[in-house]
Amino acid sequence: MNEIKVKVDHMTKCFGDLKVLDDISFEVKKGEFLCIVGPTGCGKTTFLNCITKLYTPTSGEILVNNEPVNLKKHNIAYIFQEYSAMPWLTVEQNVAFGLNVKHTPKDIVKKEVAQVLETVGLTKYKDYYPVELSTSMIQRVVIARAFATKPELLLMDEPYGQLDVELRFRLEDELIRLWKQTGTTVIFITHNIEEAVYLSENILVLTNKPTTIKERIENPLPRPRVVTDPEFIDLRNQVTELIKWW
Repeated sequence: MNEIKVKVDHMTKCFGDLKVLDDISFEVKKGEFLCIVGPTGCGKTTFLNCITKLYTPTSGEILVNNEPVNLKKHNIAYIFQEYSAMPWLTVEQNVAFGLNVKHTPKDIVKKEVAQVLETVGLTKYKDYYPVELSTSMIQRVVIARAFATKPELLLMDEPYGQLDVELRFRLEDELIRLWKQTGTTVIFITHNIEEAVYLSENILVLTNKPTTIKERIENPLPRPRVVTDPEFIDLRNQVTELIKWW
């Protein structure tokens, strides 16, 4: 039986009189890739911000490894919607940043950074600054920085929303490869249904505010996935039908 990595237990989040998240409960298994979809403004980002302790739930709780979330204890990485490479640092320094914050020994930092740069194809750009890189390369730097710390839980908030289709698929394939290599548990928020079907093992469909879970859908499609396969299209249509209130 798979170990439960994240347990959301009757979580509600209000901002004054506005109820954003309404009594949400679900579990994420260790090593699972879960995509969360729902209408714009339904509270997907608010949920991630509760996991990272930027917000405190109004009621209920979020457990990691069956304990309340503790960022000093739990190794959690967060990739935001906005590109967050630090412009004053080189690619290598950006990727090493999280490891250095954790006071990782220098020899280990050098080894881990070199390994993840090789994985995402950025070794020859290690001395470049973000201003010298394309948009897709900057996002690869951000992904490499997250995986360098070997997070037990990776939170991703629409990280590819600003990219064109070709770049998005390339980075999604890279993400899947890293996820398989590391066994990291991933919670990935997206408004793109095709992206959710392409990436996920399970899809959580949210309602409009006050947000609840409409349905959890298992994604049994084999990898690599092809967006033109009939089974892929059927699952995409199934999810689309659930969120036609848009």
